[in-house]
Amino acid sequence: MTSEGWGTPPVEPISQHYIVCGGNALAHRLVLELVEHYEVPVVVLVADRTRDHAPRIEQLTGVAAVVEYPNITEEALRAVSIDTARGLALVEGSDQENIHAALSAQGHNPNIRIVFRMFNQRLGENIERLLRNGAALSGSATAAPAFAAAALGRPNSVEIGGRYLHIAFDDAITPDRICVVADHIDRQDLSKIRLLPEQEGDSAEFVRLATEFGGDGPVRPGGARREPGPERVPERAPEQVSEPASEPEPDTEPGTELEPEESPGGVAALQALRMEPGEPISWARRLRWRVLDTMRFFTSARMRLTLLTALAAVLLAFSVLWYLSRDFGWTVYISLLDLAGAAQPDQPADIAAGTGTGGAWQRAAQVVITLCGITFAPVATAIVVEVLGSGRRGLPRNPSAGTRDHVIVVGLGNVGTRVATQLHEMGVPVVCMERDPQARGIAAARALGIPVVLGDGPFEEQLRRARLKHSRAVVAVSGDDATNLEAALEARHGNPDVRVVVRLFDDNFAGHFYKTLDNAASRSVSYLAAPAFAAALMGSEVRGTLSVFRHALLIAELTVEDGSGLIGLNRHDLEDPGGVRVIAVRFARSNQLHWGFADRTRRLTPGDRIVVAATRSGLARLNTVLVEEGG
Repeated sequence: MTSEGWGTPPVEPISQHYIVCGGNALAHRLVLELVEHYEVPVVVLVADRTRDHAPRIEQLTGVAAVVEYPNITEEALRAVSIDTARGLALVEGSDQENIHAALSAQGHNPNIRIVFRMFNQRLGENIERLLRNGAALSGSATAAPAFAAAALGRPNSVEIGGRYLHIAFDDAITPDRICVVADHIDRQDLSKIRLLPEQEGDSAEFVRLATEFGGDGPVRPGGARREPGPERVPERAPEQVSEPASEPEPDTEPGTELEPEESPGGVAALQALRMEPGEPISWARRLRWRVLDTMRFFTSARMRLTLLTALAAVLLAFSVLWYLSRDFGWTVYISLLDLAGAAQPDQPADIAAGTGTGGAWQRAAQVVITLCGITFAPVATAIVVEVLGSGRRGLPRNPSAGTRDHVIVVGLGNVGTRVATQLHEMGVPVVCMERDPQARGIAAARALGIPVVLGDGPFEEQLRRARLKHSRAVVAVSGDDATNLEAALEARHGNPDVRVVVRLFDDNFAGHFYKTLDNAASRSVSYLAAPAFAAALMGSEVRGTLSVFRHALLIAELTVEDGSGLIGLNRHDLEDPGGVRVIAVRFARSNQLHWGFADRTRRLTPGDRIVVAATRSGLARLNTVLVEEGG
């Protein structure tokens, strides 16, 4: 990598390269994906080489050049040789800045592949139509499902063909699983996990039995015939190198055979559901929360005493009226009029003539009800004004006494806003915490009616206000690892049973986190999103990312086009233990998706589509086939 020429074109002429604009965590991970897995030349354009991840990007082996410009201008694009580049990734800056840069890049190089980050996905879809070869992705939208699912203690899902793919572990695995995606799972040493281990074919069971019993066939002593079961976890498979985020490699040497009883840890499998699992909340719990939520207006002990006294007086007066009239309907009618101050009192002439509506006890009861009505009216008015006025003032509401079994989201940046919104749409109560009153997510939370705790005080106090004692999980997704870890530790100190989910970039940090805390999970936004950006830069479509602890499993859909390097390949050619597993095929002649297509010799033709589960390096290999052989 050259170290001179900052702010000027690269020292050595370069072409057919990929440009990454940005110096944040996502840019760092994306550059790693491109140079390590795709092995393509990369030029990085940063605003300041001394800030954020720019110094670490500069040290990466395989980066052709790093160019410094404060803004992505025409001059900056020429400095990174935009005219001869194959792809451009815009992963930093505002939506408006990225749109302007994408259109400018297309003006310089009409055939360049452009992938740009957009928070506003609807606007991104419209901008895609203005570009010849562009894709708009949202890093926060890609990563948010993993955080939301982790907060609820379940795996996230990816929708493919009307089914929802998710990862199941150990006892949760059902016989109709699609395939095994990981084994050797040791929660104390995640480096031992093997992703997409080699699996046995459908006839492996018969071959083993035939070998064991010779010519007698698969018959057990005593006449019991052993039926072949569903796909089994491999009993003898060569050790594969997993692809976690910079985790150390397995201790076992390649080729070592492990019997099932010797295999450490558990197993993970890919399964499909007809519908995404919801988060059922009973009507009784919702009613209880609503009643408790209403009580937030009566938090003052003096006010509660006054209102309870007035209510008792009204009930007593109502009983007197009912006793005297013996007519329940009339009693309710006159009581409501008295509460509203609209009853017609007896006139002195009527009392003297004996034509009044009631005796002295009845008139006394009406007076009591009327006076109590004077007490209730201002309180009801204050409640209405508070409910309507807080929304008009643009202020988020604080969590109330009815906030129970909720998830606390710390940080209302792009990711925090997405996570809070997704949990709210699932019907899960949410409370947000944010220190910056100008954060963009505050308006979104207010529009959804989500309570927000604002302030720059200690986390202990902020979490108390967010009703930590009654929460089910805390999701810390600010942009700083130390802040997120502090919030998680404070949450666990205040509520030892609460589940904590932390956004962490540093893998060593995450490893210590898993070893130290139980009922906890960590996710990296850049690690989850970078493979999708890299694949999109190469022309593939990543439908979603599934998490196996800190490991990412990508679900991608590839189209076999005319001239594509995929033409003529079959499952044997495509699949790679530890890298790629074909899970579904859609042929050009039909629109039906075939799950677990058994014919491993059928060759792909133009128009076919395949759905694969892949590691980062495995998907990179497929994309290399598309780019080099099909390009």
